[in-house]
Amino acid sequence: MELKSGILRAQLARQTGCNLETIRYYEKVGLLPDPPRSANGYRVYPPDLVQRLQFILHARELGFAMEEIRSLLSLTDTGAQTCAEVMAKTQLHLDDVRRKISDLQRIERTLSTTLAECSGENVPECAILSVLNCS
Repeated sequence: MELKSGILRAQLARQTGCNLETIRYYEKVGLLPDPPRSANGYRVYPPDLVQRLQFILHARELGFAMEEIRSLLSLTDTGAQTCAEVMAKTQLHLDDVRRKISDLQRIERTLSTTLAECSGENVPECAILSVLNCS
């Protein structure tokens, strides 16, 4: 059901592949504006909200936190963004991603080494528990 001035939430969800509850959540936290209601009480979303929601979803896929997305959206909403500002925010995010990767690699090495030391037998001594108790 296409409305004169917009689309319904279910249509927005279908067009973007976003869950209805996620759309509600993004409205609640202010990433999406509260939509106006039609005369019969339905929420009516402007068609350009599809692009905004796709932006949010893609940013989430890339691991941006909600506040980072809010910051990027505020730049684009005001039209005052510069490539330098967006680049700086993205560089900070990339640095954080690289730190997380490094942490995960360290965890993987520790778990792999510890697992290799474990006998796996039905004995009370366990290398895994020893490592966990020493941490």
